[in-house]
Parts: sequence; structure tokens; C-alpha cells
Amino acid sequence: MPRAKKPAADEKIIQPELNIGMVGHVDHGKTTLLERLSGVWADTHSEEIKRGITIRLGYADTVFYKEDGIYTTKPKDESKAEFLRKVSFVDAPGHESLMATMLSGATIMDGALLLIAANETCPQPQTREHLMALGIIGIKNIVIVQNKIDLVDEKGALKNYEQIKSFVKGTSYENSPIIPVSAQHNVGLSSLIKAVEETITTPKRDTGKDPMFLVARSFDINRPGALPKDLAGGVLGGTMKQGILKKGQEIEIRPGRSLMEKNKEVWRPIRTKIADLKYGGASVDEISPGGTAGILTSLDPSIVKSDQLLGSIVGLPGKLPQVLFEIALEPHLLERVVGTEEELNVDPIKMNETLMLNVNSATTVGIVIGTKKKNVACRLKIPVCAEINSKVTISRRIGNRFRLIGYGNIIEGKSQ
Repeated sequence: MPRAKKPAADEKIIQPELNIGMVGHVDHGKTTLLERLSGVWADTHSEEIKRGITIRLGYADTVFYKEDGIYTTKPKDESKAEFLRKVSFVDAPGHESLMATMLSGATIMDGALLLIAANETCPQPQTREHLMALGIIGIKNIVIVQNKIDLVDEKGALKNYEQIKSFVKGTSYENSPIIPVSAQHNVGLSSLIKAVEETITTPKRDTGKDPMFLVARSFDINRPGALPKDLAGGVLGGTMKQGILKKGQEIEIRPGRSLMEKNKEVWRPIRTKIADLKYGGASVDEISPGGTAGILTSLDPSIVKSDQLLGSIVGLPGKLPQVLFEIALEPHLLERVVGTEEELNVDPIKMNETLMLNVNSATTVGIVIGTKKKNVACRLKIPVCAEINSKVTISRRIGNRFRLIGYGNIIEGKSQ
């Protein structure tokens, strides 16, 4: 794979080449490892800090270098180190109640690190669920991180390693590298970066198509009490799926906003202008596929705050896919429910059943209104902006949680 040259100090900001997901069971060390690699602590939401778990998707960019045979993100002498590439990390929650967030995050990943704690039996329920989700979304390349090796002796680490090998046997990830690390003590990080460089390649990007930006976060960056003259517009965080967006362009956001017109709920696209574009904290003139980015808009911050536009798609006016209120799927169901302690068979989808559906970066609820032949039709509680043939993950409520039961492709859609 061709490598970018290390930039001079006066050259433009380097765009990350790809998004790498951090996935795995809750408390297996994803956020700590992300901090060791990038210097950024992704759990910044107050509830995340209090509970010690990731609730929302976290992001951080970092640069891989090679210095004196060692792979690192923090070279001693940056001017003499070999620049490898810049990447964006996406930190997904591991808690079972936040599976929808993980599934929506997986759609913007090009590859993933699957973290498995060496001091716990493998697989844990969400470890199995996350691995299955990566396969369904279409993530081909992963590196398995055997974390927390400092908490076990050699015998325990080898036993856990064999459990991991047994867990992935027969899957498309059977030959994925397994790298032992201690994120807490900075052990094994060079081997991990080397494995990422060798395993997770930068995909080919299509910049010639109409731009499509998948929104995975939306928020208000203004401090409480800021004066009106100092207010900044709402921010959209996510990644470019295709095409290029430039500063100053007029953009459209779909599905947009829900409004009541003549006692009926309708959805209207939102139009605004790009005030600024950012990679990390640095402003750029344009963004293209690869890495996570931020779009600063001229929108009232109240429209975007608290992830209100999460799952939306941004593009040029009139150039985005339709907003779908009903979809027909050709489902492919798994044999067994993923994520439960006990083994449960997946029953066929039934009329009037409530399903959780993930398409692109959006999460919605679908009520089954038709089961003709092998296809399933769903009326969506929240509409989605999606192309025909888009992949959809399907989860069913089992007990008090939605559990992954399969996937499908949109074969038909009905707009408003």
C-alpha cells in the first residue's frame, strides 16, 4: 500500500486515511487504549465519566510513525521518524443497552480493533455480538487486542489466548492477528500498530460521486451564558461516505426536522451553509472520504444539540437519496440470537412485530406491516435517508433488550 510522505510544517493539514473502530465488551479497556494511542480521553460526557463507560461514540485522530524499528504514535524525534499514515479512531460503547450506538458507529468503520480482556472468559456476550455485527456490516479486516495481560500470569494469558482462537475459528476473522497488550502500562503498543499497518489497509475512495456525509454526532459547542454575538452554529460530526464537501457550500440535511402541519407530522429537509470544516481541531477547506470530520454550520445550535441530527445524511441540495417512511427488506436471519447468555433460536419475523433497524449511521424502529414470500415490510417510527440496496441490521426485543438477529437489504422504499 502506498504511503503518504511526512508533511512539512508549512503544509496543509493531513486528512486521516481511514476510520478504525474500537469495539468489545464493556470495561475491556477500549477508551484507555484509545487514550494511549491518541492522547485523547474520548469519554467526555458527564454521565460517561461518572459511570466509567462509553455511552456515545468517541473520536480521536492519531498518526502512526516508525522510529528505529519501533512503531509508535509518539516518536522521540518527529523530524527523523518515518511517517506512516494518519487514522481516525471511533470508540464504540460495549454495554449491552447501547448496542444501537455501536451498530450505527460500525457503519462508518473501515476496520476495527476487537478488545478482549485477558482476565475474563472469552467470549463475553457483547464480544460475540460485536464480532457478529462487524461481519454483518461488512468489516473485512480486524486486529484482536488481548488487553489487560498485566492482570494474569503466563498460564492465564495462554488459556485466554486459546479461548480467543476457539471463538473466532470458523469465522471470517479466523486468521486475524491476536496482539497481547497492557494499555494501562503501555505494553505491546508497537506490535499492535505494526499489526494494524499490515492488516487494515486504506480502502479506495470515490470522490467523483455526489457528496454524502454520514452524521454520527451532532452538538452545540457554545458555553452556557455565551453572548449572542459570540454564538457558533451547530456542529455535525461523522464521516464522508463519498464525494467532497467544501467550505461555504450550501448543504441539505435529510431526513431533516419533524414538524406538525395540518395536525399531521411531516419531515422537512434542513438547508444551511458550511461555515467551517475540521479534521481534529484544525480547519480545512474541504473534506473527502477517510477519517472523521466536523462540519460547522450556520444552524441554530438548538436544532443539532444532544445528537438530535444523529443518523442524518448531509449532501448538496436535491442530490441526496429519498427519505423513506416504509421499507421492504429481504432479511437474512441468524440461526441463534446474539448477545444472550443462553442459546436462543431466532424465530421468523412476525406481523406487527417491533424491530430495531440500523441503516447507515441511523437507528430507527420498524413495525412489521407485511411478510410476503421471503420479504418483510416495515413502517418506520423515524424515517431514514437511504439508497435502495442499503444494508440494514435487524434487532429484536428479547426480555428488556434489543438483540441482533440478522440483516437485510432495502429492496423497496416508500417516501412521504
